[in-house]
Amino acid sequence: MIERHEANIRGRDFFVGDIHGQLDLLNSEMSRVGFDKAVDRLFSVGDLIDRGARSLDCLSLPFEPWFHGVRGNHEMLAHDALLRDNDGDWMPYNLWMVNGGAWSVGENAYEVKTILAEALEHLPYAREVVVDGKRVGMVHAEPPADWADVVRPSLIQQLVWGRTRISQQDETPVIGIDAVVVGHTIVGAPTQLGNVHYIDTGAFCTGKLTLIEARELLV
Repeated sequence: MIERHEANIRGRDFFVGDIHGQLDLLNSEMSRVGFDKAVDRLFSVGDLIDRGARSLDCLSLPFEPWFHGVRGNHEMLAHDALLRDNDGDWMPYNLWMVNGGAWSVGENAYEVKTILAEALEHLPYAREVVVDGKRVGMVHAEPPADWADVVRPSLIQQLVWGRTRISQQDETPVIGIDAVVVGHTIVGAPTQLGNVHYIDTGAFCTGKLTLIEARELLV
């Protein structure tokens, strides 16, 4: 459910919003901040794939030693369409297609399934990283009210799909953690509610991918 990371004593840590196959935008942002793959780390809020032409390339990012992502709802849509035994039910596949999975039609089907299955092994539902002596959590969509509950499988739907907090503009801090970073819901600019930071700025439709250094979240 969760993977924890000690402080990066060699380089910097960054968080990036929903990539959605926009690998060129990601490379541009990493270049802008002088990202050093030898010492820096990139934490992704998920939704690496769908709606973008380079989704297959982005699906391979979890294999990079400097990249640390969580599962987004689009990875789960692909999982349900390709890796789950649907017993002839085409609904999960059709649901994925209408939500941006059409990029896969032009790819080798076996390759997509293989890379997806292997990538998911590197994508837990949550991550936690120590930054300047404080703890920053990350899930795709919506954290629990108490960060300690992030390990509960019963909360997976909320972690991957939830929007209650942002729809209600709820500024109640998540307890048990200093800050939480999420994506999933497109915002015009990085937005903070309590100690929860929303950084999905809609790269696939706005051309704006948010890449932010972890220390900035704790200011």
